[in-house]
Amino acid sequence: MNPYLKFVEDIEAGVNAAKGLSVSGCTPCVASTSKVLLFMPHPDDECIVGLLPLRLMREAGMQIINVPVTFGSNPERQAGRAVELADACAYLGWTIHQEHEDYQALGCEDVVSILKHYKPEVIFFPHAKDWNSRHISTHHLVVDALKQMEPDFSCTVVETEFWGAMDDPNLMVEGDAKTVADLVGAISLHVEEVSRNPYHLLLPAWMQDNVRRGGELVGGQGQAAPDFSFATLYRLRKWEEGAWQKVLDQGCTLQAGKEQLARIFSWK
Repeated sequence: MNPYLKFVEDIEAGVNAAKGLSVSGCTPCVASTSKVLLFMPHPDDECIVGLLPLRLMREAGMQIINVPVTFGSNPERQAGRAVELADACAYLGWTIHQEHEDYQALGCEDVVSILKHYKPEVIFFPHAKDWNSRHISTHHLVVDALKQMEPDFSCTVVETEFWGAMDDPNLMVEGDAKTVADLVGAISLHVEEVSRNPYHLLLPAWMQDNVRRGGELVGGQGQAAPDFSFATLYRLRKWEEGAWQKVLDQGCTLQAGKEQLARIFSWK
């Protein structure tokens, strides 16, 4: 008898049992002069890559503002996806930048205006090889906007991955079970999307695999993986004086806890 059979069966049973679960409710939004902007290609991306933003809100008191670059390519679903996005962000305690007319995708001038308006300390967007065409175009859209900002504009930039893994992430962020469960719950509020594919239930497994990958991609080839159950990988840089600036001399792993964030991020 293979002793790992029950281990695997328990995982399968847990995923099947969770298909019938649902969440509701909202969290008061944090209002702060320290703002984090999430430039997300589609509704639901904000939750999938949202571990670090959620920690920045809960542990550093930063205000998280989701900026939906599009509401998807299917016009018949755009209004519904906007409602689902509002529910998911309310559940997490995040605000949404509302500037879409007829759910049109944002352009470069829109992004420049948003950056000037909020003056964010941190921005998130997909890396340049995140496979999905809209994820890739969102990367270039935001970078083009950064190039149009005045030289005195600066912010920390966090690139995300989902469809296409990064070859060179430099930051692995731990998530505890409660935080990961909150992200799963928020994704579940994108109801029509997860009805086609219950990918919210696979988020913990993806984050477990990130620990495996991050142990060497972030920690260094041949290094042991940290004792994390869940993690998300990112690339951390800074945009300053109209160009990319290096932030980390080597890969960094952030355990749970406010003091860990303070190693890299500063806030008012």
